[in-house]
Amino acid sequence: MSEIAVSVVICTYNRCEMLSHAITSVLTQIPDNLRYELIVVDNNSSDDTRRIVEAMMEGAPKLRYVFEARQGLSHARNAGIAAAHGSIIAFTDDDIRAGPEWIANIIRAFEEYPDVDIVGGKVLPSWNASPPRWLTDTHWSPLALMDHGNEPFYVNIARQQCMVGANLCVRREVFDEVGVFAPIFQRVKDGIGSTEDHEFQLRFWRAGKQGLYAPDIVVTADVQDDRLGKAYHRRWHKGHGAFCAMMQLLDIPADSASLFGTPAYVYSSIPGLWMHWMIAAVKGQESRAFSYETDLRFALSYIKKTYEMHRRKLQGSTIEELTRFSQALFRKKFSSAARIVKRNP
Repeated sequence: MSEIAVSVVICTYNRCEMLSHAITSVLTQIPDNLRYELIVVDNNSSDDTRRIVEAMMEGAPKLRYVFEARQGLSHARNAGIAAAHGSIIAFTDDDIRAGPEWIANIIRAFEEYPDVDIVGGKVLPSWNASPPRWLTDTHWSPLALMDHGNEPFYVNIARQQCMVGANLCVRREVFDEVGVFAPIFQRVKDGIGSTEDHEFQLRFWRAGKQGLYAPDIVVTADVQDDRLGKAYHRRWHKGHGAFCAMMQLLDIPADSASLFGTPAYVYSSIPGLWMHWMIAAVKGQESRAFSYETDLRFALSYIKKTYEMHRRKLQGSTIEELTRFSQALFRKKFSSAARIVKRNP
């Protein structure tokens, strides 16, 4: 390992009021002889971010300030990677509190599991206000929270469990092998629903590498009051559907039809999602009903974005595309009927 074992990267944009708490939690790690640095990447903030970080740098040799003018989380993270000196790069957010042994546990995980190149841990909530009853852990994704229990497990192409960027640790050489974070899938300013973490880890898994979920690597995240409302979650799922469409995340099976680039099963899921949403709402199952609602919003956003992308490269008219889709569905149904007849002569 290099002289610095871990480079912690915090990317921030106009959140100076909470940034100092995140910095303090990272700078007060135990034991105090750990070899690490903390890089705060200011992603073109217009508030007092720079002044606050530079004031905290006095008497804190581990703390460094980097300015990245290109707007977006991937640009900021990539600037942090370029500035880092450590053999492990640990990403976290400006609204977190790192546990006192966070870095020690990161180093221990990589030492105990030399066959992994990415390690992720828990991101637990710190509620500023009591969450509504419907906001169970089923709805944690828009809050960037994660808790998969107290047992470690491998993450790879066979078990694609995406680690959350608020607690994501990567061996430095991984970026040379699979590339850095892709700006096309990044969160910009206050945008939500982005997939830069997922897209990066998908490249990682496809390269035949594996990661680890380590439950003792823990940070807590402040959950802002505006994220406790359904409006925020609806907006997140809509944005997430669009980003997933950009990734073409939903596979089109070889024996399945597609319309404007979206698999047929996505279209066929919509009536069922709407029906289950209504049934759960009538029964007073608020959390369950909201899950169906957000799944429906995701699907509709996925379809809309895929249509926009597909239309730009579509050869022929919309009518021709609909005709092709109808013929593919007919062939599939005819083939299924033929197989049934063959089994039951």
